[in-house]
Amino acid sequence: MFILLLLFLFSGIFLAGISIPLILGKIPPNGLYGFRVKKTMENPEIWYLVNAYSGKWLLVVGIILAIVSIVLYFIPGFSIILYSYSILAIWAVLFAIALAASIRYLKTL
Repeated sequence: MFILLLLFLFSGIFLAGISIPLILGKIPPNGLYGFRVKKTMENPEIWYLVNAYSGKWLLVVGIILAIVSIVLYFIPGFSIILYSYSILAIWAVLFAIALAASIRYLKTL
């Protein structure tokens, strides 16, 4: 189970890490990295605004994922399956919230 802890912990750290260039506006419009939809790809100003916003959400998701992976690891009696599914469920909910908020923000622009 320790290997899973490391995997989930570093996944959270990785998400947080890749969010920082987005927040800082360092990533220009491209086809690989960022919030890539038609509206953001067509307008660089919208690209930077939406990616900064969604990057903040990604940072929060990454930090929470890292923290939860540590906390759940130390709960006595948690099986590997329960641990894995719990992390997956938390990630899915947080990612869905972040995606919905980012899409809602995009619609305001």
